[in-house]
Amino acid sequence: MNMRMWLVVPAVLILQACASMMNAAAPAKVADGVLVGSNGMTLYTFDRDAAGSGKSVCNGPCVAIWPAFAAADDAKASGDYSVVVRDDGTRQWAFKGKPLYFWAKDTKPGDKTGDGFNGLWHTARP
Repeated sequence: MNMRMWLVVPAVLILQACASMMNAAAPAKVADGVLVGSNGMTLYTFDRDAAGSGKSVCNGPCVAIWPAFAAADDAKASGDYSVVVRDDGTRQWAFKGKPLYFWAKDTKPGDKTGDGFNGLWHTARP
């Protein structure tokens, strides 16, 4: 192998690694101006959750109505997304430090019926 090949091969490997990191899928995507889960359902934030606190205050009966946007046990923070550990030990995605939730009364992708609920729940926006 000539000297030029010794320089090209590492450069190609570095570029491939960078490309795969940039293409890592975010836990949520944007649809119609709001964050949605992989199922297309709208995600929400709760005003009583303190951004950056690392926890959710929606527990017990609350989480039955506002299901947490679950994160896998091996999920890692990336960019604006972080992971909070809930009171029951499960993990939940957060966006810019605010835990993310679904609304049980949204029935199909695109529904945003929980926006403004009790003046405390809002669609999560990028």
